[in-house]
Amino acid sequence: MVQETTALEIINLGQGLQVPNQGFGSMSLSGPYGSADDAQSLRTANHAIDAGVTFVDTANIYGEGHNEKLLAQVLKTRRDEVTLATKAGIVRPKNPGDPRANGEPAFIKKCLDESLQRLGVDEVDLYYYHRVDSRVPIEETVGAYADLVQAGKIRFIGLSEVTSNELRRAHAVHPIAAIQMEYSILSRDIERWLLPTASELGVGLVPYASLGRGFFTGAVDSVEQLEAKDFRRNFPRFTDENIGTNLTLRSRIYEVAAREGITPAQLSLAWVYEQAREFNVAVSPIPGTRFAAHVDENVAAASLRLSAQSLEELNTLADQVAGERQQDIYFVSKGREELQMAQA
Repeated sequence: MVQETTALEIINLGQGLQVPNQGFGSMSLSGPYGSADDAQSLRTANHAIDAGVTFVDTANIYGEGHNEKLLAQVLKTRRDEVTLATKAGIVRPKNPGDPRANGEPAFIKKCLDESLQRLGVDEVDLYYYHRVDSRVPIEETVGAYADLVQAGKIRFIGLSEVTSNELRRAHAVHPIAAIQMEYSILSRDIERWLLPTASELGVGLVPYASLGRGFFTGAVDSVEQLEAKDFRRNFPRFTDENIGTNLTLRSRIYEVAAREGITPAQLSLAWVYEQAREFNVAVSPIPGTRFAAHVDENVAAASLRLSAQSLEELNTLADQVAGERQQDIYFVSKGREELQMAQA
């Protein structure tokens, strides 16, 4: 392991969007990984900004709007310091079988107005299309995002959980600044097609869940540890049938981290930075945490370089993981990517 510097670097994520090379994912401040205390959450968010983690990521569905309202208390005095990202497109189905995404232009625009009100701001720096609605051509949805750029309500457009084909089609309508995708040592399906496309188009990568939703850090050893409302209970890799295999893989991550003299969280993030260099993609991962000490631990990872031996060992693990990364792979990019490539 080589440590080069301790400060975050300001990068061009894509299309001129300047952000630090690590962001702050705020979703965990609103309870999906267990109970959260608002006062502590606000201290952590402010600490992140103080530490230079000024790229702050939220979404309208996090806590059903709670997350944006919480961040509004920070933005009230620190808006000029923050590059702010939020999202729209996911809906909570009322009945089984109802659509789980909505890409209708009117819906996207309505969601932004509601987000702006909750956040207490006039403009969002980066606005993501959170999940692709298969009923609406992506060109129509991105056209609505382009209208919002023209109206001065958003500065840059992002996409989350897209395929390489969808990225190309969207980018042809309006330049896309960033894609937000799950990406970690054990979740690497975007490498085959999407990362090369992003590199070609100059689109940055904002990885989420790079710490395995807390699994790599030792926060979870079994599903029984999780609170009843913790949404990790629904993820295949945490189920009883899969977690034993994945704990074995985690032990190997721990071994590599110990040899490098860093924590498993730092190793996981350092691996992401190494892969981004390999694929020539600008990257700003957004690890989320409720604790200020973890912010500092994560920031230190941006200055690390891993040995060739460690990279070689880590790069063998994804092929051995048990379970899909999310419960509905067709709601995320993997299933659609495979289908679209088979039809090409």
